[in-house]
Amino acid sequence: MLLENSPKIQDYHYELPEELIAKFPLEKRDASRLLHFENGVVTHHPFLALPELLPANSHLFFNDTKVIPARLIFKKRTGATIEIFLLNPVSPSQLVQQSMESRTPVIWSCMIGNLKRWNEGEILQKEIGIGDQQYTMQALLLDKENKSVQFSWEPGQLSFATLVEASGEVPLPPYLKRKAIETDKERYQTIYSKMEGAVAAPTAGLHFTQKTLTDIKNKGISLQYLTLHVGAGTFQPVKHDNVTEHPMHREQMVFTKENIQKLFSATGNIVAVGTTSMRSLESLYWFGVLLLNGEGEELDFFIPKLEPYQKHQHLPTKEESIKAVLDYMQKHRLDQLRGATEIFIFPGYTFKICNGLITNFHQPGSTLMLLVAAFTRNRWQEIYQQAVEKKYRFLSYGDSSLLWYNKAGE
Repeated sequence: MLLENSPKIQDYHYELPEELIAKFPLEKRDASRLLHFENGVVTHHPFLALPELLPANSHLFFNDTKVIPARLIFKKRTGATIEIFLLNPVSPSQLVQQSMESRTPVIWSCMIGNLKRWNEGEILQKEIGIGDQQYTMQALLLDKENKSVQFSWEPGQLSFATLVEASGEVPLPPYLKRKAIETDKERYQTIYSKMEGAVAAPTAGLHFTQKTLTDIKNKGISLQYLTLHVGAGTFQPVKHDNVTEHPMHREQMVFTKENIQKLFSATGNIVAVGTTSMRSLESLYWFGVLLLNGEGEELDFFIPKLEPYQKHQHLPTKEESIKAVLDYMQKHRLDQLRGATEIFIFPGYTFKICNGLITNFHQPGSTLMLLVAAFTRNRWQEIYQQAVEKKYRFLSYGDSSLLWYNKAGE
């Protein structure tokens, strides 16, 4: 490990007044505020000013994952309610997209509310109306300890995604302390969401409207869309004082060849829209490092949580690393690159790909707070102090910020 002194989570807490937590979205997505941090200076703007604040030689990378209504409610004949929260697919594919598209039974690892009332091997079922057709969905508890559940449905011509969309509830973050309402189906989703599989929204993107995207493109700024399926682990509190002991969650990623070619050729600012896009892009760099260090011909694209803090034979430039990834794709005739990451970004991390970040304001003592602290070179306290004093709206439905890395004061 290259870290001599691991960060302590107690150093990344701050006082967040309850009234600053945005329980509901604003009426208009782009009516939010935008805090701008550049060269150590904080300024305040409406979100609509984002296109003006972005340099013309920028490249924005968005996460186009789509939130699924991952909370499924079943009733037992006894009247007991069993709440099943989809986490990760197990079979017939561990890839989220393939599992969601399946028209045959699927097995998922889940969180289960009222588990003590559900016996292993017991089948629950619910009726779902779609159009003028009735469907029956069944949930079979295969393994109580590992909380694996098999879902099947009749008639079987629809995809699992269609059934979930028709019967599930939007999985709002627990800190909102309210049940989802009808408008959350639209508002807890970016306007460019496409690839179904997330159980939490990439909330930095919730502010964007078609007008904002058009204004950015009209400035000559390129827009790229990658996929990281956000998992429930993003809300998992850091319980260890030594942050390196925190068990980071694994999340699936998909890059197009165009994404990677753009990264290779880009000479301007690489701006991640959200921490999920940033974790994906930085993970891609470390995959290139593993390839260049000869980690195996048939290497799976997976980045362990502390990979960036290990001693490596050689740390290449961004271009060298991305070229290695392109060569790998060429060799294996891949149009898409699929992988998974547990990458844990905290103070001590040196950013390799991104030098701009658009993100909301995060929970005290969270993994996302650690990422922001690393990106702002530990200037996060003054940024968040100003955000609290200026009464910005915090967390998923809150306001936004535009932060710069290579221009930040040391």
